Amino acid sequence: MKVTTEKNEKVANMIFASIYPLYWNRLEKNGRTKKEFHQVIEWFTGFDENKLQALIKEKATFKTFFEKAEIHSNAYMIKGVVCGYRIEEIDDKFKVYKQCRRMEKLIDELAKGRKMEKILRKEKN
Repeated sequence: MKVTTEKNEKVANMIFASIYPLYWNRLEKNGRTKKEFHQVIEWFTGFDENKLQALIKEKATFKTFFEKAEIHSNAYMIKGVVCGYRIEEIDDKFKVYKQCRRMEKLIDELAKGRKMEKILRKEKN
């Protein structure tokens, strides 16, 4: 599937705080902890618990969320299909959409029981 400008804008304007509980509910049902959830978000975005809660409280959009994030240098290693979109084929001009799908891929992997060492990608020596 191809990402459109409209799709990118729709995601960019979504409120992170409205999606956060959906992510958490899915992980909790699959036996994961909030600590693991936040560890994955912190690895990907650089947001610690306090910054994450502040963004939730201010009802930041995904656009603002990702503008303020310090995306991990190994984020390019997050590949695969999420919601019918192959992450590595999403055009870089749709940055918010791509980052959102990358984060969802990490959450999917956590929900499916993948080991944290694999989720938090590292360069191979």
